[in-house]
Amino acid sequence: MAEFIKIYNENPNQKAIDKIVKVLKNDGVIIYPTDTVYGLGCDINSNKALERIALMKGVKLEKAKFSFICDSLSHLSDYVKQIDSPTFKILKRALPGPYTFILPGSNNLPKVFKKKKTVGIRIPDNNIVKAIVSSLGNPIVSTSIRDDDDVLEYTTDPELIFEKWENLVDLVIDGGYGDNYASTIIDLTGIEPEVVREGKGSLEIL
Repeated sequence: MAEFIKIYNENPNQKAIDKIVKVLKNDGVIIYPTDTVYGLGCDINSNKALERIALMKGVKLEKAKFSFICDSLSHLSDYVKQIDSPTFKILKRALPGPYTFILPGSNNLPKVFKKKKTVGIRIPDNNIVKAIVSSLGNPIVSTSIRDDDDVLEYTTDPELIFEKWENLVDLVIDGGYGDNYASTIIDLTGIEPEVVREGKGSLEIL
């Protein structure tokens, strides 16, 4: 059964963050708040945990569309090929914020993602997840939690999320109510930016 931890976004408790990082380093899968919907994630370097998430989502790991959650743009060069100045300016304007940017993947991607030509990068405007990534020392792989409900696409109440996922994950973070709008996905790999999904993030940054 998963552990349920309450953390306040204004001032995340470092002791709780350390506990979460320990779970991630031990191949754990967690559910955590972002600046949009709650996410399901694990350490980018844990193949065991990645396989578990792919199984939960019913997809093959090599075909899964996961995004990488970073705490700043400084991690970018580890996973993304060199980008031009206009692209970097868009990222600087939008991040941290409710966006996922599709960028050209570099040769340094973890083994399981080696065949991917692109990678989704996300830096949420949420202190809890940024503190987790910062303490972990590398990104976490992320995918949104969808709801089976026809009306609500995403569950926003952490207690309901815990009830549903407690036997599937190792830890659920209660960071308050989530949003019901996912991130805006923008593909920056072409000549012009392409909006893949309009979500919470405004398109005025383009």
